[in-house]
Amino acid sequence: MIHVEGLTKRFELSRKQQKEYNTKEKIATAVDHISFECTPGRVFSLLGPNGAGKTTTMRMLSTIFKPSEGSITIAGIDAVKNPQEARKKIGFLTGSTGLYARLTPNELITYFGKLYGVETSVLKERKEALYDLLDMHEFQNKQIGKLSTGMKQKVSISRTMIHDPEVVVFDEPTSGLDVITAENIIKLIKDCKDKGKTVIFSSHIMSEVDLLCDDMAIIHKGKLLFSGTMESFRNSMQAPNLTAEFIRIVHESQNQAL
Repeated sequence: MIHVEGLTKRFELSRKQQKEYNTKEKIATAVDHISFECTPGRVFSLLGPNGAGKTTTMRMLSTIFKPSEGSITIAGIDAVKNPQEARKKIGFLTGSTGLYARLTPNELITYFGKLYGVETSVLKERKEALYDLLDMHEFQNKQIGKLSTGMKQKVSISRTMIHDPEVVVFDEPTSGLDVITAENIIKLIKDCKDKGKTVIFSSHIMSEVDLLCDDMAIIHKGKLLFSGTMESFRNSMQAPNLTAEFIRIVHESQNQAL
């Protein structure tokens, strides 16, 4: 379960950033008092154009960023007051995750498993299950620096899931990947849902949203424009498809702001 209430994140702008963004404001609000809930066994999608505040929100949920205001509850834990405890419940996957190039996938995943306190026998079973799911056996003992982008993403997935987290956060997990690797991630998300985990993901690919999503929210310029079930979104659509409706809602918000 993820419960978010009044979540806000502000950043102080340097003079260089003020000039870059053509503003005299010293504070930028990336996320502005948003609230939503993600429940176990359902997939929640966070949508928005570039710069909307999605990644900032994801990083607050995963305790990388501390909110300026608001509350985050992860699996019953106050993630703002107790970030270390919350991290034990979270798996966070992003396309920009760095990996240790000199290690092998097996070494890296073993290291993170032990870091999370996974027992040796359980760790071995989970590694085998992940390697089977993601077809990793062939390259598990090769140096990560010599792997392809798709292989590295599989390593990132395994690192994310090795401690069997209750809550899984995917930040544009299929961005820039080949079709086969992207399909592996889609399969993993479905598997997480079937196991009753709480899943939240962001994506620019509406076909993924259509395929996976049970609940969704649309964020633009840090503000929440929609939050509800996928069914209610479809029932209220004024445009002929999901992409067109998403664009319509964002444009309508922009026009109202003028």
